[in-house]
Amino acid sequence: MEKAGADLIHVDIMDGHYVPNLTIGPGVVSSLRKTTALPFDVHLMIESPDRYIDAFADAGSNILTVHAEAVVHLHRTVQTIKGKGIKAGVSLNPATPLSCIEEILPDIDLLLIMTVNPGFGGQKFIAGMLPKIRKARELAQTRGLGMAIEVDGGVTPDNIGILAEAGADIFVAGASVFGSPSYGDTIARMKAILGGIR
Repeated sequence: MEKAGADLIHVDIMDGHYVPNLTIGPGVVSSLRKTTALPFDVHLMIESPDRYIDAFADAGSNILTVHAEAVVHLHRTVQTIKGKGIKAGVSLNPATPLSCIEEILPDIDLLLIMTVNPGFGGQKFIAGMLPKIRKARELAQTRGLGMAIEVDGGVTPDNIGILAEAGADIFVAGASVFGSPSYGDTIARMKAILGGIR
């Protein structure tokens, strides 16, 4: 992916409980870390993520993102992640309002807005998430927050422009890249669209 032009690697961790799919663990992340210098953006779609923070941090994660819906004491979890010397992100499912995390926004480095229901790749982008992205950007600007806004789910060359205009900074594109004939060409096309906006 580095040669294809990606700026970071988004790694989905699923436990078969919080979401129905099952993916990889810290050992695979550690092995992947040996293959690239790109930042690892590790998305914990798992129950009780606090139990695995040390393992994923030690495996080479640069950003650890937990779901607000899966954590009992979110502030403590965020501080634990930051205490490992890495960036802390919080993710929201489509049905979860921004209001449930407004108080913690100053403490996080990244807000991940799911634009599909988590668990499986290749889903269609939920257009109803655009107002949520806009509201998150407005909150960040009015409060002077430095957090990045990431979107994950159904991101394609056809919608990356409207996502950027709504306020997103980081775009997770799985199926649209891996399902294309040329990863590099697809990433280059997306970057060209973003370059015309910024």
